[in-house]
Order: sequence, then C-alpha cells, then structure tokens
Amino acid sequence: MTTTATGTGESGAHPRFAEAMRARGLEDVLARTRRFPEATRTAAEAAAAIGCGLSQICKSLIFAADGVPVLVLMDGASRVDVERVRAELGAGKVTRADAGVVRETTGYAIGGVPPFGHRTRTRVLADRSLLAHDEVWAAAGTPHTVFPIGPEALVAHAGATVVDVREQTA
Repeated sequence: MTTTATGTGESGAHPRFAEAMRARGLEDVLARTRRFPEATRTAAEAAAAIGCGLSQICKSLIFAADGVPVLVLMDGASRVDVERVRAELGAGKVTRADAGVVRETTGYAIGGVPPFGHRTRTRVLADRSLLAHDEVWAAAGTPHTVFPIGPEALVAHAGATVVDVREQTA
C-alpha cells in the first residue's frame, strides 16, 4: 500500500493515522511528521533519532482493565504504575495488553501505536508528566514515524483524562 494514494505524501504516517489527523484539522502537524530509516519503536530510540529528551516522547500503551482495553499516554522517561491505573479506573485488575490485543484494539503494532486514530474507541488516560513540555513527540502509526504536538492539544485530540499514573521513584 502506498501512502501517496491516501494523501499522506512524504510524511510516512500510517494512512489511517494521517486520515485521523486530517479529520481533526491537524494538517500542519501531519506535515511535520518525520520518518526515520532506523526504528523508533522504543522511547529511547525515538528520542535519539529526534534529538530530544526522553521525557518528551509520548508512549501510547494499551492495558486491560478488567479485560477492557484502555490507552495510557506516558512520557518516555517514566513507567506506568498499574496500581495507580487500577485505582483511577476503579478496576479490579489491570494488566499490560499483549501484542494481539494491542493490534486488535488500535489497528497498529506495538512500537508504532499513535495516541489517537485507533480502530476502536477506548478510554484514554494521559499522565500529567506530559504537560511539563511545550512539545512532545508520539508515534504516527508506524515504528519509523513520529510527529510533534503540544501536550494540551495531544490530550484534547486523544480525548484523554489527565491523571497521575506514573510510577514514583524512591
């Protein structure tokens, strides 16, 4: 499948994600999407490729809360505290979703999951730590593409609730 047929041009963003960006009026952000020859699957790989701080990377992570998928947006330097997610959602059990559930829920593979534009609508939690930056970078639907966005715009376009679910360091 070529991206030019869907109008993504040279951005390299996944066609479904590019469509979601256009639907949200984010053509200017889509135009700033960057594609790297090396993978940006992990936060560390993305930060190194972009040349930004690890905490400026927005990880899009799928968890299962009592078996129901939930998306957690977390800064790249931090880990999600599943107990805090459980408490926030009032769930009995929260676990990390496996690769099959991630792809089924979002339509994207782990390492390329964007913060919105998913196959199915899920509840979205965004950790407050993302708001410490003027701009963050998130996956654009592939393991090789990322896009920059202001954290407030990210929260709004993802339909996220801002919470504190970051693992606390001693």
